[in-house]
Amino acid sequence: MEEKRPEWSSHISFIIATVGSAVGLGNIWRFPYIMGKNGGAIFLFTYLLLIAFICIIPLCCELGLGKIYKKDAINTFKTINPKYKWLGWLCIITVTLIPCFYFVVGGWILNYIWVFITGQLPDNFSLYFSSFSAQAFMPCFLTILFLIMTAIFPFRGINDGIEKANNLMMPLFAVMLFILAIFALTLPGAKEGLAFMFHPDFSRFDKTMVLTALGQALFTLSIGMGTILTYGSYMKENTKIVKSAYTLIICDTTIAILAGIMIFPIVFSFGVEPSAGAALAFISMPQMFSQFPLGVIFGLIFFALLFFASITSGISMMETTVAAFIDNFKLSRKKSTLLATVIIGLISIPASLSFGILSNFKIFDKTIFDLLDYSTSNIFLPFNTLLICLIAGWCIPNFWKKVFGESFFGGVFNILLKFIVPFVLICVLISGIY
Repeated sequence: MEEKRPEWSSHISFIIATVGSAVGLGNIWRFPYIMGKNGGAIFLFTYLLLIAFICIIPLCCELGLGKIYKKDAINTFKTINPKYKWLGWLCIITVTLIPCFYFVVGGWILNYIWVFITGQLPDNFSLYFSSFSAQAFMPCFLTILFLIMTAIFPFRGINDGIEKANNLMMPLFAVMLFILAIFALTLPGAKEGLAFMFHPDFSRFDKTMVLTALGQALFTLSIGMGTILTYGSYMKENTKIVKSAYTLIICDTTIAILAGIMIFPIVFSFGVEPSAGAALAFISMPQMFSQFPLGVIFGLIFFALLFFASITSGISMMETTVAAFIDNFKLSRKKSTLLATVIIGLISIPASLSFGILSNFKIFDKTIFDLLDYSTSNIFLPFNTLLICLIAGWCIPNFWKKVFGESFFGGVFNILLKFIVPFVLICVLISGIY
């Protein structure tokens, strides 16, 4: 007899867990620096339009597929047509590879939390970060520690593990983000930072910026890796798909905007380049916090914020892999979690070492870390999303009616799903490759 699939204990628990999956490092440092690199306000407005009218389609697809079929990604596509089973495996490969570099960053966050707890701040964070990330032992150790901390929650299950983790961490995350945003608004550069965010420069509008905004929107919503599909498979029957999708988008976008409100006033106050990339989180921001009164406290809050963002996303990625192992290998949840932990750990170690002893080992002129990041973000995610939309739109009879019902908006959804969104995703995929 097939074991009954677990369900979220309540709608709010589902929303919090799904928001926790979507809200990650992409919201806290990736969104602000990409926004800074692409013109500030004009990028933000473009992003808001794209996420509300384009990205809602694949998001509803994954939630709908999960709710309708109540299976992991592999068996969902196998049920639609056995020929599509490989797409499920591609989603699982993608969602297993992402933590292999993502958890390396999680290890860096743990290290910075320790630095700010002890108050032993280096004079030059640029030299400190370069020296630390190039070490062989400590970054690997902290990466594995972060992996184990993440794996605890899928190991404990949906209700006792994942739900409880998100119900505790996400409110704390929101409070800390709000505190830091209020603090940033008191700084001398707040006015210039907000003007950069909300006063558009239309001369910066071009097709590259549009494709970048769309790529960021897909990345931040965790679309194309089977995570949203897996979380959707735990939905109760009375949960509304479209309403849940827009709730997720509103929460995710609000957090991204608050992250910008937190970061841009700080960087403008200190004259730091807002498009500084990963260095913004691990060099520029801690360097600036070290110069504030009570900067140690605010720096600790900032890295605790990054920790909660990264671990809630990490939990959802691991759960997607674990659910696939449970359903396809007929393993227990505990054995499936251990298997996923071992696989991710074995790949994440060379990814961590690519900043040190493996820095000269390159594939397609990229280090292991960069290759994992580039291939998953720029190729696998848009490619998977494209195929998910094509299968949902063309291979499942009346899929749009199952999501929207027979309404005008359902008809619009169907046109977007079959024609518009696939074209846009092909453009994103080509842009990501070339």
